[in-house]
Formats: sequence, structure tokens, C-alpha cells
Amino acid sequence: MEGLDALKISEDKKKYIVDLLNPVLEEMVAECIHRMPRDPVPFMLEWLEQKKVTEEDKQLSPEQKATLIADNMKLEEEIKRVRGQLQECSKLAASDKNHDDQEEEDEDDDEPPPPDFENRAVPSKARGGVSAEAYGEYNKKKDFVAPVIAKTDEQKERLKAVLSKSFLFSSLEDNDFGIIIGAMKEVQVKAKERVIVQGDVGDFLFVIESGDFDCIVNTGGTEKVVKTCGSGDVFGELALLYNCPRAATVQSKGASVCWQLDRDTFNTIVKEAAQKKRDRYDAFLSKVPLLESMDAYERSQLADALVSEVFADGQTVMTQGEVGKKFYILEEGAAVAMKNGTKVMDFGVGDYFGELALITDQPRAATVIAKGSCKMLSVDSRSFKRLLNVNDLLERSNKYK
Repeated sequence: MEGLDALKISEDKKKYIVDLLNPVLEEMVAECIHRMPRDPVPFMLEWLEQKKVTEEDKQLSPEQKATLIADNMKLEEEIKRVRGQLQECSKLAASDKNHDDQEEEDEDDDEPPPPDFENRAVPSKARGGVSAEAYGEYNKKKDFVAPVIAKTDEQKERLKAVLSKSFLFSSLEDNDFGIIIGAMKEVQVKAKERVIVQGDVGDFLFVIESGDFDCIVNTGGTEKVVKTCGSGDVFGELALLYNCPRAATVQSKGASVCWQLDRDTFNTIVKEAAQKKRDRYDAFLSKVPLLESMDAYERSQLADALVSEVFADGQTVMTQGEVGKKFYILEEGAAVAMKNGTKVMDFGVGDYFGELALITDQPRAATVIAKGSCKMLSVDSRSFKRLLNVNDLLERSNKYK
């Protein structure tokens, strides 16, 4: 403690200076001399803050560090998403400023519907333009008044049964679900009728109660049926979610019944929850090898159907010999497949299993057990067969053999 003996302070304070204060000051002064900042005070303050962070970081366990890193990555993704939304809002605002005539048309659209609104047939063409989605206090749920279209009790029960099959609506809160029931309109569709047309502006989405509909895409003048929708399926929502033209033409195969929902009600009640779910899973699904050939719209359809399930360490996800009802994708954690008591495969993030029993309608070929806490994304059998390429799966389904 040379040099401190002349100071009239206690031995405890001298020891504090030597053991704790001096090492920090010496390190800080050495770094300041090395950097030679024009103003040393802000530099030293920043250095001390960084020193504190570094020391706290040393106290964390590897598990805590991994958790913090994962949280930071999620925050970065959220920031990117919000920045994208802000940029889109700016573009939309600029577009509105340059199109006064369009704004006047949109104001007309906000006027109350005519008395015969409920009895009008489904328009074959949507209106000529879509304004930017409204942002502001008046667009909040508490201020929004959805249309209420009169229905019989029998119609309400039918509609509830239909919406319960749709992943877009089934997770709504009771109050929001009731608003959607009131706002939807029953539409009788004739055979071969085109309910929406590729390239048109979309003002409505449709939920199918009965009948089948072909989704047709026109590429280079050639029309191709890309998929067929059935009871409980939704179509036309893409134009409302992303404020873009219709991505495909949808045509009925026979006489059918649909329920129509307007843009404003969808945007206010349903869009936020649906968009959050799609944004959350889209990046993850695009990295799953099985789903590489799916386009963004197909992945969004799959995202709507996904159900998140959490399994504890050692918990059985599916059992060898049972009837298969779900297809699984591992989102977080790890799992192991056992066949007749012998391990046959390890699963990591992005791996999938359970498809074989759904494709072949045979019992489960293996038991899958969670290896540590893990999170699975599951899809029921009906959605699996509708949304995924079964032929591709058949080529890959030899992993238990």
C-alpha cells in the first residue's frame, strides 16, 4: 500500500482502493490513453458501462446466455418486421397524397350501405381501387361498428359449425367470434360460377360451408387448377391481408354455399391475429426442407392450420401402433424415434414426422419421445392431405424402414 500510508483513512478503505478501485482505474486510464478521445469524459462513462455489462455477462450460465441470445434474435426479427410495416405505411400515405380523386371514392365507400345491400348478389368484379388501410384512433376495435346482417337461428348454427373448422376464425375470442357471425352474409353459388377473379381488387373473403371450389391460376394465358378447396376452407383472404390483387380465380365445381365477410370487419377483428401467426411461422417454415417448394401463399395457408404443442422431457408425442391423426414439425428442442424399443432416429429443429401413417392410413411406425422440453407444430390429417404434396412425402417416407 505504498503511497497510501500518508492518507489519513482506515485500513479497510486502503484495501478497497488497492484491491478494487485501482485495477479498474488503471485499466480505464490505459484504454483512454490508447484511444486518446477528444473528450475523455464521455469515453470513460461508456467504458465503465461496457465494463459493467462484461462483468455481468461472466456471471451468466451457458443456458442463460443461450436464452438471452434467442430473445435478442426474436427482438431483432420483430424490429425488422415493424420497420417493414412502417415503410409500407409511408408508401401508402404517399400514395394517398398523390391520389385525391381516389380518396374521394373511398370516402363514398364509407357511406352506409343501401337498404337492399343484403339482397344483392355477389359482384363478379370488385371496385376499381383499394385505398390504403386506415391508421389512427378511429380504426381501433372500440370505435369500429361492424355490419349486422339478420340471420335465423338455423343459419347462425350452420355458420358457427363452418367457422369452427377454419383456423383463421377458430381461435377468436367469444366477443369477436360473435361480431364475425353477425357480419357474415350467406351466398348461394351456382355451378361453374367464378366467385373471385385473378387480378381483381378484393373487398371480401369467403368461407365455404358446402361444395368444392377450384383455385385457378392463369400463367401466360394458360389456366391451371392449383388446388381444390372444400367445407371449412377460406379463400380470398390474401387480398385483404396484404392489400393486393386477387392471386387466383376461384370457381365452384357445383352448386355451393359460402359465407362472405367484408374487408373492414376482417381487418379490424381478424387480420391482426392472423397476420401475427403467419409472420411468426413463415420464416421458420421456409427453412423446413419438405416445404422448400411451397410459395409464400401456400406457406401462409399451412401457417393458418398449425397448432403449437409443448412436450415435457420424456413425454410421448406419438406411439407406435396407434392410428395417426397428426403430422408434426419440430420447432424447438429435440426428440427421438423408437421402434420396438430401439432408437431409430434423432430429430432436431425443422425435422418432421408422423406423415407415414397419414399417407398410408396405417398405424404409427414408431414411437416419438421428447428429448428435453420441446415445442411441436402439428397439423391435423385433413389439413395435411389438403395442403402438403403427398407424392413428395411418399418419396421421403422410408426413414423408419
